[in-house]
Amino acid sequence: MSWRRGKAYGQDLRDRVLAATGRLREVAERFGLSQAYVSRVRSRHERLGQASAGAQHNQQDIGPAGADAKKKTVHASEQKRSDVAQARTAWSAEQAWPTSGRLIFLD
Repeated sequence: MSWRRGKAYGQDLRDRVLAATGRLREVAERFGLSQAYVSRVRSRHERLGQASAGAQHNQQDIGPAGADAKKKTVHASEQKRSDVAQARTAWSAEQAWPTSGRLIFLD
């Protein structure tokens, strides 16, 4: 079996993984799965007592929540306020910049 993007494995496979005995690696190799998948199935069963898959949250299914879903600015809007701009200018002026003779570059 191979990994299928965005789709859960079938319930019959999950049931077979839970019923299988042996170490994580052995079970994963037997069914052609990743060890992480076997671990997640077993962990979910131990924690929640559920043999079924959880809800899928794939990018194809969810989609953006309208025009506001993407960030449109690179900088925070607070930077435009005059008091914040003055504070940034004052902070920048107070910074001590080293002279070029004191800079060391490592390659």
